[in-house]
Amino acid sequence: MQNTMRLDDPIRFGAEDWDDLVARTHVDRGGRLSRLDVIGVEEFVRFDPAPLAATRLDGGLRVETVAEQSYEAQTVAFQDEVRAQIKHTGHGRILVYVHGVRNEFDDSLTTLANLWHFTGRRSIPISFSWPAGNRGPLGYFRDRAAGDFSVFHAKEFLRMLAAMPEVEDIDIVAHSRGTDVMTQALRELIIFQRGRGVNPKLGLKTGTLILAAADLDTGIVRQRLLSERFSEAFEQVNVYVNPDDTAIRVSSFLTKTPRIGALRQDDFSRVEIARLAKEDLIQFIRVEGAGRADSHSYLRNNPAVLSDIVLALRTRAFPGGTLRPLEADEDGVWVLQSNYPLERLPEIVIESDR
Repeated sequence: MQNTMRLDDPIRFGAEDWDDLVARTHVDRGGRLSRLDVIGVEEFVRFDPAPLAATRLDGGLRVETVAEQSYEAQTVAFQDEVRAQIKHTGHGRILVYVHGVRNEFDDSLTTLANLWHFTGRRSIPISFSWPAGNRGPLGYFRDRAAGDFSVFHAKEFLRMLAAMPEVEDIDIVAHSRGTDVMTQALRELIIFQRGRGVNPKLGLKTGTLILAAADLDTGIVRQRLLSERFSEAFEQVNVYVNPDDTAIRVSSFLTKTPRIGALRQDDFSRVEIARLAKEDLIQFIRVEGAGRADSHSYLRNNPAVLSDIVLALRTRAFPGGTLRPLEADEDGVWVLQSNYPLERLPEIVIESDR
């Protein structure tokens, strides 16, 4: 999209022409564009802090009229900014990026700008930011608490987007602890849509979900996501894992539970992985050659990972076909080599009107 959004407490929304925002570029030795940096953001909408003032009436809590009217006006202002960008670009698809721990709004914009650029600039990019910039030895635990705090805001953010007739689809890319923030919000929204008798995918307008270096408890993934048919709301779910992810290993040590971002061979059986891919459209993709400093940040720094995410979003293809030439190991996990996609990828031409 041509918008950036921060939705923590309070909410800040900025919208500018990204051709101006991503003006600082980097080129590789071959003279090709290799990375874009965002150099400025302007705030357009600021939401009131939550929770809104409420009073008890007839046994229930009612948001006070003034507070409700203010919040509704801010919602309309946010939607108007998004609507203006959809009209300006002609693109009704939204690309949402959610950062992880020890990252902040400004950090997320560079990752989002590059995802948006290399996927053909055929979406409206929005960064959902949450207060995850805590440092020090206890910073991780503060970030976890900040993530729980941000689930409500993530739900409101997605609800506002889905309510817009102009929005066609919402693709979501989440990294690290941001995967927990977004999957919790999505799970609750999916339950809400089913309670209304609405197909979750139609009600939420969700497209592809990408989880990279997911700091998610493997047991919770089984119990709260797989058992509740969470993936029913998406075209496909791509889960990138790295057994050598040092940050995920630390998280597993601190929480005493295995994390899905460092998927082990015995976490899911071969039969279960095959069923998840066929019935639930969940694809596990193991990243090879991402070690040391890039073991957790491969979403931003590993060209092979970025290439596959770009192909998934641009072509809507599943792994293993001509457009995403990944190969599966004997357990059914897709393997992403460091030199992917090699020479196996046919020429893909997607015209950009930029």
